[in-house]
Amino acid sequence: MALGGQNVGEAELRHLKSMSLAIRQDIVKMVAEAGSGHPGGSLSIADIVTVLFFDVMKHDPGDPCWEGRDRLVLSKGHACPALYAALAESGYFQKEELLTLRKLGSRLQGHPDMCKLPGLEASTGSLGQGLSLASGIALAMKMDGKSNRVFCIMGDGELDEGQIWEAAMTAAHYRLDNLCGIIDRNGLQIDGDTESIKSLEPLADKWRAFGWNVIEVDGHNLRDLFSAMHRFRHTHFRPTIIIAHTIKGKGVSFMENQAGWHGKAPSSEQTEAALLELSKEVVR
Repeated sequence: MALGGQNVGEAELRHLKSMSLAIRQDIVKMVAEAGSGHPGGSLSIADIVTVLFFDVMKHDPGDPCWEGRDRLVLSKGHACPALYAALAESGYFQKEELLTLRKLGSRLQGHPDMCKLPGLEASTGSLGQGLSLASGIALAMKMDGKSNRVFCIMGDGELDEGQIWEAAMTAAHYRLDNLCGIIDRNGLQIDGDTESIKSLEPLADKWRAFGWNVIEVDGHNLRDLFSAMHRFRHTHFRPTIIIAHTIKGKGVSFMENQAGWHGKAPSSEQTEAALLELSKEVVR
C-alpha cells in the first residue's frame, strides 16, 4: 500500500528511480514479445505511473477492491504496457504474465479491460472519454462523503476530442477537488506533432479558463511530480490538472521524440539495443 507524505527523501527517490527503470525495461520487453503495441507513449508516462503507484496513491494489491483506495483511469489506454508493468511491480500479478501482452486469451489486452485484470479501474482506449469517467467517479465519491482521490492520465493528442472539454466544465462546476488530471504533454501524436495537427497552446490558460488549478512540471523529474501531487492534495474547491512535459519514447535514445514509435514494436536487434541502453542507466 503506497502512502505518500509531504517530502521525498533520497532513499525514497532512489527507490522510485529503480521502479521507473524497471517499468521501462518491462515496456520494451512486453511490446517486443507481442510484436505490436505502443512503446513511445508508454515510456513517456513511466515516471508518472511510478510516482502514482509507489508513493502517491492509496492502494492495496492484496485487496484490489478495497473501498479506501484511490482510483486511476488511464484515458490513453494504448499506453497500458506502463500501467501493466506498474501493477506487476506492485504485486497485483506475477511479472512473468507481462510477456502475454496482446496474446490470445491473455488478461493483458492491447487496451485495459477491467473485467479481466485486478487493479484496473476502467476499460479504456477510445480516446477522450477517460476524464468523463474519472469525473463521474470523483463526483460519486463526493456525494458519498468519501475522501478517495481520482487520477486520470491523458495524452495530449486526445485533447483534440470535444468530450475532454465537456468533462473539464463539469468537474469545475461540481468543484471536484478530489480529481487530478495528468496530461502526458510529449508534443507528439500518431500522425506527427500536436501543434501542426490541431494546436493546443496556450494549453495552461485554457484549463485555467475552465476553472482548474493548473500545475506544469517536468514529467520526468520525480521530485517535481511528487511536489505537484502534494499541491493537488492541498487544493480545495476546484479540480487540478498537471501538465507533465515529457519526451515520447523517454529512455531509449532511438525512440525519443519520434512519432513513428507511437505504435510499433522494436525488432530483435532494436530490443537488444534498447535494453542494453537501459541497463547502463545508473540509479543514484
